[in-house]
Amino acid sequence: MDAESLLLSLELASGSGQGLSPDRRASLLTSLTLVKRDYRYDRVLFWGRILGLNADYYIAQGLSEDQLAPRKTLYSLNCMEWSLLPPATEEMLVQTSMVKGRFMGDPSHLYEHTELQKVNEGDKVFEEVVVQIKEETRLVSVIDQIDKAVAVIPRGALIKTPFGPVHVNRTFEGLSLSEAKKLSSYFHFREPVELKNKTLLEKADLDPSLDFMDSLEHDIPKDGVSFDVDDGNRGQSSPHHYGKTLLTAVRSPAGLELGIGMGWL
Repeated sequence: MDAESLLLSLELASGSGQGLSPDRRASLLTSLTLVKRDYRYDRVLFWGRILGLNADYYIAQGLSEDQLAPRKTLYSLNCMEWSLLPPATEEMLVQTSMVKGRFMGDPSHLYEHTELQKVNEGDKVFEEVVVQIKEETRLVSVIDQIDKAVAVIPRGALIKTPFGPVHVNRTFEGLSLSEAKKLSSYFHFREPVELKNKTLLEKADLDPSLDFMDSLEHDIPKDGVSFDVDDGNRGQSSPHHYGKTLLTAVRSPAGLELGIGMGWL
């Protein structure tokens, strides 16, 4: 959700059953404006909330002028004070894959798990080692995995210039109901992976200014993503800011789910 239209987005997206209290909304509106100014971001998106046992994590992401450049992720426990998270690494992903259960809501909380490590290089003798992982590290990994799996964007919302940078398409007015129900109308909001492996013949019908990310249409397994669509034409409130249809949730085969408002994250 774009911070500049946050209140409208939160109000409309609350139809899914999840929402924020008025004081939280007011705090977010003020603090995200300051985050954009202080960190000099081109845009700030409210990513969402991760529930914890003792406190919840409120997540925001800052975008540079190139919308497809690596996003900076911040978190807050009170919607006022924000802390910048480091980029996710492969080492973080491996370490946190062993951690299960709910978040505590304390970034300094330590998770412990036991793993076997070789005593000496070349030996077949192993010893048990207790590894400690901070919850903040786990938070980084979980956000990164969710982004890669289910962060999507409608086709046409971003446009790639001939010089390379990707900008918001100011002429985009949303998807029609028929287009909103097609997997080909959505892209993974990240650097392309599968697109680079396509042949020239497969790329022949693609528009380089619009089709520069991986389409959900080619995800494996097929039909592994399902949509919840709120059709404004049927008298329901539509959280899509530009059009009449909102993709309210995307679910991946791994069970990850990400709600979408404003045609963005």
